[in-house]
Amino acid sequence: MKLIVLIITLSILFPAGIYAHELPDLGDVSQATITPHQERQIGLRIMRQIRADPSYLDDPEIASYLSNLGHKLIANSDETSAGQLFEFFAVQDSSINAFALPGGFMGFNSGLIVAAQSESELAAVMSHEIAHVTQKHLARMIAGQKFDMVKSLAALAAAIIAARSNPQASQAILVASQASMIQSKLDFTRKHEKEADRIGLSILLDAGFDPQGMSAFFERLQKAGRFHENGAPSYLRTHPITFERIADIQNRTREMPYRQVPDSIDFLLVRAKLRALQGKSHDAAAQFKSRLAEKRYSNEAVERYGYIHALLRDKKYKQAGNELDHLYQMLQRDSSSSILTDHLLGKTVRVEYKNVIAGAMIETLSASVKLANGKITEAFDTYKNALRIYPQHRALIHGYARALIQNKQVETALEFVNKQLQFMQNDPQLYSLQAQCYALLGDRMLKHRAQAEVYFLKGHYAGAIDQLQTALQNDNGNFYQLSSVEARLKQIQTLRAEEEKEK
Repeated sequence: MKLIVLIITLSILFPAGIYAHELPDLGDVSQATITPHQERQIGLRIMRQIRADPSYLDDPEIASYLSNLGHKLIANSDETSAGQLFEFFAVQDSSINAFALPGGFMGFNSGLIVAAQSESELAAVMSHEIAHVTQKHLARMIAGQKFDMVKSLAALAAAIIAARSNPQASQAILVASQASMIQSKLDFTRKHEKEADRIGLSILLDAGFDPQGMSAFFERLQKAGRFHENGAPSYLRTHPITFERIADIQNRTREMPYRQVPDSIDFLLVRAKLRALQGKSHDAAAQFKSRLAEKRYSNEAVERYGYIHALLRDKKYKQAGNELDHLYQMLQRDSSSSILTDHLLGKTVRVEYKNVIAGAMIETLSASVKLANGKITEAFDTYKNALRIYPQHRALIHGYARALIQNKQVETALEFVNKQLQFMQNDPQLYSLQAQCYALLGDRMLKHRAQAEVYFLKGHYAGAIDQLQTALQNDNGNFYQLSSVEARLKQIQTLRAEEEKEK
């Protein structure tokens, strides 16, 4: 089930959302009574629901790109306060929308990323959402709602759960939640949306992006809504865009010098990957094939990268392998490629990509294609060589560990995963892979110990406690490991008690 219901409900709760223009003005920022810690905790509770939903895009390459772009914007902004945390994530949803949550969590629909015609347009939307957080719009909203906010959060969770089995029931809950939240019709969002535009534009400019990207994206969305009233982009409903707002942005950018900012190859590859994930697999592959045949692309290497992803998804493994060979040959011929400078790792020698993330993404895809075609030795060689060059690329790390497990090299996989966990202690995927290894090796205590960390990192304290208690029931006789489980159980029980007290 997609996160449509969730996003609409969130939009009701926060000023970046639907009907926010009908919520009361909460006064000056200084009047907010909620602490940053409380705001973060509310955000974490909502994120538990989001991460549990199938539409949450748990893709390390997409998440890494969004995080890099977001933190580039934040690093060049004077608006962010010390200690303010941000987390950027993607939702597999073809509708055009983005939303900010309490505590600095920001979600971007895959449809919005694909719809952005340039990286500056995507950065403009992200800057706008960052501004909502830095200007404390969300904190003020929560502080003003008080008890009603607690009821709304409960309604939010109920809507998500009901939607899985009965979409009509979830809509009924949604309507009730909406009615309880709408109070007076004061001019709230107009003021705060304009403030987010102004601050967001400054962030965009300071980070080196094209300031015209903001008005260009908003204007195109508004035109789409005008000609397709019933199917207007979700962003129009959750962020009401008026002619006045667009004119204000254009007035601010009119005197700015022209700035041509090329899109990063990371943006292009992530966008192509998301296009390959949209709709039916066969249709996605056919669309890439058609664009390549008609030469309707700005970057052939990027288009072929997306095509290979679509073919893999459509289980056309042999064809994906042929296209991969074609991609390598094309890149080797094109010495001016924005992706590499010399040779390709996929053949015989060391890769030297101009862009590290782009190189790692292509090599990760290459290994996946080889595995799908049963070329195990070649796939392992690709993983090993690529990891020497890109040791922190999570998709490579996850893919190599899974390949080892699938090919019954469990002890090697466990050794590899344990080594990675020394540097990436907040990666739930690694703990999940560790749990798989322990399960295959018959160590039930350590399997449940690892699974507890998966639950903990996703914010499910009760699940983590249950796993640790189960681990203690499967005592393997190792005193030090047993002591570690007991200590971790006490630690998480304390955290859960503190959270319950805050509620």
